[in-house]
Amino acid sequence: MEEFAAALRRVAAGGTALDPQVVSQLLVRRHSGPLDRLTPREREVLELMAGGRSNAGIAGQLVVSESAVAKHINNIFAKLDLPKADADHRRVLAVLTFLGVA
Repeated sequence: MEEFAAALRRVAAGGTALDPQVVSQLLVRRHSGPLDRLTPREREVLELMAGGRSNAGIAGQLVVSESAVAKHINNIFAKLDLPKADADHRRVLAVLTFLGVA
């Protein structure tokens, strides 16, 4: 009863009262997008891809081998559910996902 009264006072004063379970569900949904599956390094690689960098350019920027970059990019494609297809350019689709367009 005291919890209800405190919530009522908060709302009357212009505040809000949210059920902790509702807040928890909102946070879970908010952090369940495809980009959240990426590691920090994969996000960094994707960001550089979005900046127009080639694999060689990304490798130089991150001071890693081009094969390491290729591995990260393949992981990005897999985590973003972008299977190999003749009709699609996965690199562009990944960047569009990063930009929130796709």
